[in-house]
Amino acid sequence: MTVEVNNVPGANRDEARVDGEARVAGVAECIRTAKVVAFVHTEVAPECAGRGVGSALVRSGLDETRASGLLVLATCPFFAGWIARHPEYQDLLSQSRGARFERPRLNLHALSA
Repeated sequence: MTVEVNNVPGANRDEARVDGEARVAGVAECIRTAKVVAFVHTEVAPECAGRGVGSALVRSGLDETRASGLLVLATCPFFAGWIARHPEYQDLLSQSRGARFERPRLNLHALSA
């Protein structure tokens, strides 16, 4: 099985196709800034699950990010888990997954004063 991943810039995502088929087997959605690429969602067609499509999407996205000299924010759990298992990509992380999205504690006493 061959997985081909192509970037779709106008749609802010990478698409994976298997064995040259026209049908999209998986997508990785991202938000690109001048310094960081945030990978926010990855989805693989159920019939392609467990066949390396998700891994191909992650590897392609990370390799492209590295080549562009950018950092990664892995908000997608699949991306975060994959990077955790592949230390050779951990240098791309801009920060840990949970650090950026911690909810600030609200001081109710300050609001009522």
